[in-house]
Amino acid sequence: MSRDLHAGERVLVVDNKKRRHLVTLVDGGEFHTHAGAMKHDDLIGKPEGITVRTTRGQRLLVLRPTLGEYILEMPRGAQVIYPKDIGPIMILADIFPGARVLESGIGSGALTMGILRAIGSEGKLFGYELRDDFAKRAQENVFAYMGEDVPLEVEVRDVYEGIDHTDLDRILLDLPEPWQVVKHAETALRPGGILLSYLPTILQVAHLRETLENSAFGNCETVEILQRGWHIEGQSVRPDHRMVAHTGFLTTARLLVAEEPVFPS
Repeated sequence: MSRDLHAGERVLVVDNKKRRHLVTLVDGGEFHTHAGAMKHDDLIGKPEGITVRTTRGQRLLVLRPTLGEYILEMPRGAQVIYPKDIGPIMILADIFPGARVLESGIGSGALTMGILRAIGSEGKLFGYELRDDFAKRAQENVFAYMGEDVPLEVEVRDVYEGIDHTDLDRILLDLPEPWQVVKHAETALRPGGILLSYLPTILQVAHLRETLENSAFGNCETVEILQRGWHIEGQSVRPDHRMVAHTGFLTTARLLVAEEPVFPS
């Protein structure tokens, strides 16, 4: 990517009250806000991190959005998995360059982009989504941020009915009843492959864990990620009054090889 901003890319515009806007730069375009208008041409060809003034003299900071910032501001068709969970998911599921991954329940494409970054151009991501409108929105969000040359293949289908792909390294699920997928995952994953599920309630987790305990999976773990920010201003140093606490439970399990029976000689 060029260091300078160019027409066609999305930028993050931040005002003096830290309100954020995703703006697609267009030759001759303008961005209008309560603080006045900003011409796109004043940004095109300039480096990111530039501060410009609106027609009313208000300052606007312009940056290329990080993946986390883009996820929080992008158009949504469904609730997204938040950045605070996407990072741990990449580690817990051990998503690596070149991995073959199935993601089911792609929603608005937030986790999808994290996976694509981790697997790189040599990997492959298969996305299953039950709703056609969600699948289209997710692909639009992914392509707008990452371009269309990504190893992503999306199908509108119900993963509860089965998985066609085999020899997968990882399966990631954002579904209300992931226990229905366990039997399919046993044949779709390679030995040692990882299944990860994102669930909002602990009762769902308990049902999933019970199913996993009676399957070919083992090494099951469940964690919850909490995020607390800090207010630091001069000598005023304290935790923020609000924190991003519960969003979901992350459960991982590994596909094991059945122990061969030992017969007496």
